[in-house]
Amino acid sequence: MSYLLKILYLGDLVGRPARECIVKNLSGIKKIYDIDVIIANAENATSGAGLTREHAEVLHCAGIDLITLGDHVWDRHGFERDIEDLEYVCRPANLSMGCPGRSFITSIKNGIKIGVCIFLGQQFMKIHASCPFEAMERILQNNGGDVDILLAEIHAEATSEKIAFGWNFDGKVTGIVGTHTHVQTSDERILPNGTAYITDLGMCGPHESVIGREILPVLHNMKFGMPQKFEVASNDIRLNGVILTIDSHSRLATKIVRFSERMS
Repeated sequence: MSYLLKILYLGDLVGRPARECIVKNLSGIKKIYDIDVIIANAENATSGAGLTREHAEVLHCAGIDLITLGDHVWDRHGFERDIEDLEYVCRPANLSMGCPGRSFITSIKNGIKIGVCIFLGQQFMKIHASCPFEAMERILQNNGGDVDILLAEIHAEATSEKIAFGWNFDGKVTGIVGTHTHVQTSDERILPNGTAYITDLGMCGPHESVIGREILPVLHNMKFGMPQKFEVASNDIRLNGVILTIDSHSRLATKIVRFSERMS
C-alpha cells in the first residue's frame, strides 16, 4: 500500500532572523501542513554568510532534517573541521574532491530513504566549481541506487543554468530545486518525465531588505560606489520554499506547491 510523503524544502536561510523564526515556528508549520521531512539551505544562516557548527545544531534540533550549503560554505573560520562531524549537512558535490564534508546526505522516514545533494552553478559565480552536470552523473552512478527518493539542488546565479539542469535530469531524480538568488520564482511544475522542478525556492528571512540585507547601505553602495557594511535586515520575516508530495510506491512527485509564509 502506498502513501503520500510530504517534504518541505526551504530556500536560503538568512541570518539570525531566519534562525529564530525556524526555532519558533517550524514545529507548528510541520503539524499544520503534515510535513514528514524538512530540508533547508543554510549557507547564509550565520550573520548572512556561512554556517557555524552551533547554528547547524540549532537548526537541526529545531526540526530541519537535512541541511545544504552553497558558495558561502567556507565563510566561517573553522567550519572546514566542524563539517566532518555534521552528518546531516551537505556541501556542494562539485567542489574539489579534496574538500572536507559530505557531498551526499540521507534521511529515512517510514522506511523510505531520501537522498539529497547540491551543486554550484558555474555562470557568474565567484567560487570555482567543476561541471555540475558531470557531478550529478557521478552522484547518480555512485549513490542513486542506494536511495528511494533523490532530490538535487542547483545553487546558481543564472536562471538559464538552473533550467537547463532541470531539463537534463528530468526523469532521473524525484525533484530538482534551485537556490541562491533569494527571490522565489513562480515556475514550479512537474516536468514531462516526472521530476518536480522550481528555478528558485526563494529566501527565508527579512523581506524588507535587498535579498536579506539592510536597504540603505546597499543603495548607498550601488549609487555612489562607496564601501558599506551590509548588515542582515530584521523586518518582514518570511519563509519561502516548496512542499513536495511524493508517492511512496512510485517514488515520484505527484505535486509541487510553492510555500510562502509571512511570520512577523
